Amino acid sequence: MSLKAFAAKIFANRIAKKTEKWVNQPVKTQQKVFNHLVSQGKGTIFGKDHQFGTINSHQDFVERVPIRDYEELKGYVEQIIDGKANVLWPGKPIYFAKTSGTTSGAKYIPITKPSIKNQVEASRNAILNYIHETGNADFVDGRMIFLQGSPELEEKNGIKLGRLSGISAHYVPNYLQKNRLPSWETNCIEDWETKVDKIVEETENENMTVIAGIPSWVQMYFERLNAKTGKKVGELFKEFQLFIYGGVNYEPYRAKFENLIGRKVDSIELFPASEGFFAYQNSQKEKGMLLLLDAGIFYEFVKADEFFDEKPKRLTIADVELDVDYAMVISTNAGLWGYNLGDTVRFISKDPYKIVVSGRIKHFISAFGEHVIAKEVEEALRLAVEQTDALVNEFTVAPQTNPGEGELPYHEWFIEFQREPSDLAAFSRIMEESMKKQNSYYFDLIDGHILQPLKISRIQPNGFQDYMRSIGKLGGQNKVQRLANDRKVAAGLQPFKIS
Repeated sequence: MSLKAFAAKIFANRIAKKTEKWVNQPVKTQQKVFNHLVSQGKGTIFGKDHQFGTINSHQDFVERVPIRDYEELKGYVEQIIDGKANVLWPGKPIYFAKTSGTTSGAKYIPITKPSIKNQVEASRNAILNYIHETGNADFVDGRMIFLQGSPELEEKNGIKLGRLSGISAHYVPNYLQKNRLPSWETNCIEDWETKVDKIVEETENENMTVIAGIPSWVQMYFERLNAKTGKKVGELFKEFQLFIYGGVNYEPYRAKFENLIGRKVDSIELFPASEGFFAYQNSQKEKGMLLLLDAGIFYEFVKADEFFDEKPKRLTIADVELDVDYAMVISTNAGLWGYNLGDTVRFISKDPYKIVVSGRIKHFISAFGEHVIAKEVEEALRLAVEQTDALVNEFTVAPQTNPGEGELPYHEWFIEFQREPSDLAAFSRIMEESMKKQNSYYFDLIDGHILQPLKISRIQPNGFQDYMRSIGKLGGQNKVQRLANDRKVAAGLQPFKIS
């Protein structure tokens, strides 16, 4: 064992003990975070506007601070962009994380000194937790790659601006810098396909032990490696031991990845966003991610099916139930207050508090009252792949509300197969049965002949990449939307369908 691996084990044990302390006091830990956030916010413009000086309890906070999304908080953010200090958090943020907006173009999410510290520590602790649990630290001696956006940053009134993954590139610890790939110059390449080809060139002869990124874009990297070398990734990188991912559910990709790699490797799921780092997978033996309760974020949860009510009930972790889908609302040490993250989560454990991401509060299909969420379609596809000989590259689902004359409406699944099932009808039936089993509303609509069973539209090879390129969202942190209640994505995929 190298000195670096030995030191990593010692550090991992120290962090594990520190983590255990707050895990064992979840409600107390969140109350402490809440008190600190409100205390820090009192002197800000937002705090004065919302009478933070009179907030002594969560109920006080609920009465004074409504749930907002970015568009509703934008007026405060624009004051910061214009140069004002003490708007949402004391002083000024040190970064803006630039993300794609849905209504008014780009979003500028503030990142403060304490919030970036929490982000960096969380990503570090996810790896240290893995070392502590498995005893495996040998991978720290090999090469590591993090597929991410460009680390080159712009500036707005003295505040640096860039993609979160690009900002994070500035915080790779010194002891990992010499292990890290790709080179800085390659990381700065904006065109994603050019960048991936250059990364292949830089890594194909290296001892890669850790690979990290959003699964869909790591898949592209693996495919390019395979095409260039003719080897499986696991054969090319004999010491490849750990895949770290976030952003989307890995399960629909797992079979494809194991085929590309040629063997199984351990994986760690992360739940980071520009707004904060919320959870990481803390066990190789159990599902779910540990919710980070001491990382400068106070969490509230609203039942997904009540979220759009006039006054939905806002729960703390003390009040949540298992196996219920909640919209996650956050208040953070970057100055986001009562902020609707947009993600829905489901608790699978309360000792410790562990979650799975079940979808997006706005990404669902309920054109007929079926309330289908991402977790359900991902599970249906996973079962179909598991029980057949198919391999899937990518997919999305949309309702078809205006089918041909005399035909019932249906859910249309757009699937790009790497290997088509030998029996497509059986593949479809497995998904259909899974959907009916998971979702009683869907079952009733099928049983009552309101909907007909789902239909599959095959997408040509690389069709999803071509679609993402056509809308200017190929690579980086961009992800294919799993499902939608309209036909916008479906319409964009029409040129790439196999007739």
